[in-house]
Amino acid sequence: MSRVGKKPISIPSSVQVSIEGSKIVFKGGKLTKELETYGRVGITFKDGELSFLLNGDSAQAKAYWGTYRALANNIVVGLTDGFSKQLEINGVGYKAVVKGKVLELALGFSHPINYDIPEGVEIAVDKNIIVIKGADKQQIGQIAAEIREFRPPEPYKGKGVKYSDERIIRKAGKTSKK
Repeated sequence: MSRVGKKPISIPSSVQVSIEGSKIVFKGGKLTKELETYGRVGITFKDGELSFLLNGDSAQAKAYWGTYRALANNIVVGLTDGFSKQLEINGVGYKAVVKGKVLELALGFSHPINYDIPEGVEIAVDKNIIVIKGADKQQIGQIAAEIREFRPPEPYKGKGVKYSDERIIRKAGKTSKK
Protein backbone atom coordinates (compact mmCIF):
# COMPACT_ATOMS: atom_id res chain seq x y z
CA MET A 1 0.00 0.00 0.00
CA SER A 2 1.26 3.46 -0.90
CA ARG A 3 2.14 5.90 1.85
CA VAL A 4 2.04 9.16 -0.08
CA GLY A 5 0.68 11.03 2.94
CA LYS A 6 3.84 10.39 5.01
CA LYS A 7 6.10 12.45 2.80
CA PRO A 8 6.26 16.13 3.84
CA ILE A 9 5.96 18.90 1.24
CA SER A 10 8.85 21.36 1.22
CA ILE A 11 7.49 24.84 0.60
CA PRO A 12 9.72 27.17 -1.45
CA SER A 13 10.32 30.73 -0.24
CA SER A 14 8.16 32.15 -3.06
CA VAL A 15 5.03 30.52 -1.57
CA GLN A 16 3.44 31.56 1.73
CA VAL A 17 1.31 29.02 3.60
CA SER A 18 -1.21 29.74 6.34
CA ILE A 19 -3.51 27.32 8.12
CA GLU A 20 -6.97 28.60 9.04
CA GLY A 21 -8.77 25.82 10.90
CA SER A 22 -9.18 22.98 8.41
CA LYS A 23 -8.30 25.21 5.44
CA ILE A 24 -4.82 25.70 3.99
CA VAL A 25 -4.19 28.96 2.11
CA PHE A 26 -1.31 29.13 -0.39
CA LYS A 27 -0.10 32.49 -1.72
CA GLY A 28 2.41 32.69 -4.53
CA GLY A 29 2.96 35.76 -6.68
CA LYS A 30 -0.45 37.16 -7.62
CA LEU A 31 -2.33 33.89 -7.09
CA THR A 32 -4.03 32.60 -3.97
CA LYS A 33 -5.22 28.99 -3.75
CA GLU A 34 -7.14 27.34 -0.95
CA LEU A 35 -7.45 23.70 0.04
CA GLU A 36 -10.31 22.78 2.37
CA THR A 37 -9.71 19.49 4.21
CA TYR A 38 -12.99 19.42 6.19
CA GLY A 39 -11.09 18.07 9.21
CA ARG A 40 -10.38 14.75 7.49
CA VAL A 41 -6.62 15.03 8.07
CA GLY A 42 -4.38 16.79 10.56
CA ILE A 43 -2.14 19.58 9.24
CA THR A 44 1.20 20.82 10.56
CA PHE A 45 3.48 23.49 9.10
CA LYS A 46 6.93 24.08 10.57
CA ASP A 47 10.41 24.83 9.25
CA GLY A 48 9.16 25.32 5.69
CA GLU A 49 7.58 21.86 5.51
CA LEU A 50 3.89 21.05 5.31
CA SER A 51 2.92 17.61 6.59
CA PHE A 52 -0.34 15.77 7.00
CA LEU A 53 -1.39 13.55 9.90
CA LEU A 54 -3.65 10.54 9.74
CA ASN A 55 -7.07 10.87 11.45
CA GLY A 56 -8.05 7.34 12.45
CA ASP A 57 -6.98 3.99 11.08
CA SER A 58 -9.73 3.27 8.54
CA ALA A 59 -9.12 2.78 4.84
CA GLN A 60 -11.08 5.98 4.13
CA ALA A 61 -8.83 7.99 6.47
CA LYS A 62 -5.72 6.64 4.72
CA ALA A 63 -7.21 7.54 1.34
CA TYR A 64 -7.88 11.13 2.47
CA TRP A 65 -4.36 11.32 3.93
CA GLY A 66 -2.69 10.62 0.57
CA THR A 67 -5.24 12.57 -1.47
CA TYR A 68 -4.92 15.82 0.45
CA ARG A 69 -1.13 15.56 0.45
CA ALA A 70 -1.17 15.12 -3.36
CA LEU A 71 -3.62 18.02 -3.83
CA ALA A 72 -1.48 20.32 -1.66
CA ASN A 73 1.66 19.31 -3.55
CA ASN A 74 -0.06 20.05 -6.88
CA ILE A 75 -1.00 23.52 -5.63
CA VAL A 76 2.62 24.23 -4.60
CA VAL A 77 3.98 22.98 -7.94
CA GLY A 78 1.34 24.99 -9.81
CA LEU A 79 2.23 28.20 -7.98
CA THR A 80 5.97 27.76 -8.54
CA ASP A 81 6.35 26.10 -11.97
CA GLY A 82 2.85 25.76 -13.40
CA PHE A 83 1.39 22.95 -15.48
CA SER A 84 1.05 22.54 -19.22
CA LYS A 85 -0.56 20.19 -21.73
CA GLN A 86 0.05 19.97 -25.45
CA LEU A 87 -2.54 19.04 -28.04
CA GLU A 88 -1.74 18.21 -31.65
CA ILE A 89 -4.10 18.90 -34.56
CA ASN A 90 -3.89 16.50 -37.52
CA GLY A 91 -5.95 16.83 -40.69
CA VAL A 92 -6.12 18.74 -43.94
CA GLY A 93 -7.49 22.23 -43.30
CA TYR A 94 -7.57 21.73 -39.51
CA LYS A 95 -6.16 24.74 -37.69
CA ALA A 96 -6.32 26.75 -34.48
CA VAL A 97 -5.92 30.49 -33.84
CA VAL A 98 -6.03 32.48 -30.60
CA LYS A 99 -8.01 35.72 -31.01
CA GLY A 100 -7.95 37.67 -27.75
CA LYS A 101 -9.57 35.48 -25.08
CA VAL A 102 -11.04 33.01 -27.62
CA LEU A 103 -9.49 29.92 -29.20
CA GLU A 104 -10.91 29.53 -32.71
CA LEU A 105 -10.74 26.01 -34.12
CA ALA A 106 -11.38 24.92 -37.71
CA LEU A 107 -11.86 21.15 -37.47
CA GLY A 108 -13.64 20.18 -40.68
CA PHE A 109 -17.11 21.32 -39.63
CA SER A 110 -19.18 23.84 -41.59
CA HIS A 111 -18.52 26.42 -38.88
CA PRO A 112 -15.56 27.42 -36.70
CA ILE A 113 -15.61 26.37 -33.04
CA ASN A 114 -14.97 29.20 -30.57
CA TYR A 115 -13.67 28.16 -27.15
CA ASP A 116 -13.58 30.88 -24.47
CA ILE A 117 -10.28 30.82 -22.58
CA PRO A 118 -10.90 30.92 -18.79
CA GLU A 119 -9.11 33.32 -16.41
CA GLY A 120 -5.70 32.16 -15.21
CA VAL A 121 -5.07 30.00 -18.30
CA GLU A 122 -2.81 30.77 -21.24
CA ILE A 123 -3.29 29.09 -24.61
CA ALA A 124 -0.69 29.44 -27.36
CA VAL A 125 -0.77 27.97 -30.87
CA ASP A 126 2.32 27.10 -32.91
CA LYS A 127 1.43 25.61 -36.32
CA ASN A 128 -0.54 22.48 -35.36
CA ILE A 129 0.37 22.38 -31.63
CA ILE A 130 -1.89 23.92 -28.96
CA VAL A 131 -0.10 24.59 -25.63
CA ILE A 132 -2.28 25.09 -22.55
CA LYS A 133 -0.57 26.55 -19.44
CA GLY A 134 -1.80 27.43 -15.98
CA ALA A 135 -1.41 26.93 -12.23
CA ASP A 136 -4.33 24.52 -11.64
CA LYS A 137 -3.55 20.96 -12.74
CA GLN A 138 -7.20 19.85 -12.75
CA GLN A 139 -8.33 22.87 -14.78
CA ILE A 140 -5.58 22.41 -17.40
CA GLY A 141 -6.48 18.74 -17.84
CA GLN A 142 -10.20 19.58 -18.11
CA ILE A 143 -9.62 22.26 -20.75
CA ALA A 144 -7.40 19.92 -22.78
CA ALA A 145 -10.07 17.20 -22.61
CA GLU A 146 -12.81 19.63 -23.71
CA ILE A 147 -10.78 20.84 -26.71
CA ARG A 148 -9.89 17.25 -27.68
CA GLU A 149 -13.57 16.27 -27.50
CA PHE A 150 -14.49 18.67 -30.34
CA ARG A 151 -12.84 16.27 -32.81
CA PRO A 152 -11.26 13.17 -31.20
CA PRO A 153 -8.70 11.36 -33.34
CA GLU A 154 -10.13 8.69 -35.61
CA PRO A 155 -8.35 5.35 -36.08
CA TYR A 156 -8.17 5.18 -39.89
CA LYS A 157 -6.25 8.31 -40.90
CA GLY A 158 -5.45 9.71 -37.45
CA LYS A 159 -7.28 12.99 -38.16
CA GLY A 160 -8.47 15.01 -35.20
CA VAL A 161 -7.18 16.56 -31.98
CA LYS A 162 -4.97 14.39 -29.79
CA TYR A 163 -2.62 14.81 -26.86
CA SER A 164 0.97 15.19 -28.08
CA ASP A 165 2.07 12.06 -26.18
CA GLU A 166 -1.01 10.02 -27.13
CA ARG A 167 -0.56 7.03 -29.43
CA ILE A 168 -3.42 6.36 -31.82
CA ILE A 169 -3.89 2.68 -32.64
CA ARG A 170 -4.50 2.62 -36.37
CA LYS A 171 -6.91 0.31 -38.15
CA ALA A 172 -6.65 -1.04 -41.67
CA GLY A 173 -9.24 0.31 -44.08
CA LYS A 174 -11.60 -1.70 -46.22
CA THR A 175 -10.14 -4.40 -48.42
CA SER A 176 -11.72 -5.34 -51.71
CA LYS A 177 -12.79 -8.89 -52.57
CA LYS A 178 -11.85 -10.16 -56.02
